[in-house]
Amino acid sequence: MKKVKIYVTLRESILDPQGSAVQGSLAKMGYGEVEDLRIGKYLELTIKDTERDIDTLVKEMCEKVLTNVVIEDYRYEVEEAN
Repeated sequence: MKKVKIYVTLRESILDPQGSAVQGSLAKMGYGEVEDLRIGKYLELTIKDTERDIDTLVKEMCEKVLTNVVIEDYRYEVEEAN
């Protein structure tokens, strides 16, 4: 079995109002050192052993279901599941 960790973020060219709101709140709380903040998603999948190529499988899932490829970027890591 494989564990896949997927990190999804808005593309740099897309405004992140949620990140801006959190950054503003941090500044009001005395954490003015935070210059930029962007909010993303983290997904963890456990995939049973398969003959299919794991990279192809993960890319298909990300591009068809798990992300909005128009406004989001993603990256992933694959490791052996315990």
